[in-house]
Amino acid sequence: MVELEKPQFDAAAFLASAGVGRRIVQLEPKKSFFSQGDPADSVFYLQKGHAKVTVVSPAGKEATIALLSTGDFVGEEALAALPGLRLSTATALVSCTALRISRNEMIRVLHVEHSFSDLFLKMILERSMRIQADLVDQLFNSSEKRLARILLIMAEFGKPGDPEQYIPKISQETLAEMIGTTRSRVSFFMNRFRKLGFIDYNGRIKVHKSLLNAVLLDR
Repeated sequence: MVELEKPQFDAAAFLASAGVGRRIVQLEPKKSFFSQGDPADSVFYLQKGHAKVTVVSPAGKEATIALLSTGDFVGEEALAALPGLRLSTATALVSCTALRISRNEMIRVLHVEHSFSDLFLKMILERSMRIQADLVDQLFNSSEKRLARILLIMAEFGKPGDPEQYIPKISQETLAEMIGTTRSRVSFFMNRFRKLGFIDYNGRIKVHKSLLNAVLLDR
């Protein structure tokens, strides 16, 4: 009896289409993928767009802890051994398209398809390294450099392909939360960046590569 070869799993196709245990969702700006305290019953894969992850303290203070872009997973805490509640809120910054994968389907495909589990592990490790870099940035760099780094990350400098340059709409209050300073300081630095030709700002912020060399590399 001839044994049929198992078809090769296509991770890109899996993350691009709906199917058993997964569906494509569309979110308008300011709409939430999930909210802090919701049941952690699914993982989202951001097919297109930008989003932010925030947490609210018991005292009601909100902090932005991460920015997400196309190709990022969000809500992976749903994969914990014992499913619990969401620890954060994920909100669309612009119109977003995402694949919602149920917890059971995500666990199944991670166990069965090693190519997918390798891809997911790589992305989680990259996220961990990014969080570590954020912590180092917060501890050792000036607020001006922290702002420059956030702008470059949002413009996707350092990712494969050409950077977007135009970043999604984000308030100066949110930028201030992320770098641990005041809105007035963010406004001061943004005006300085614009005068030096590092950014253009006319409704939307356009980031130039000169910001990378002149601010982050001290040139």
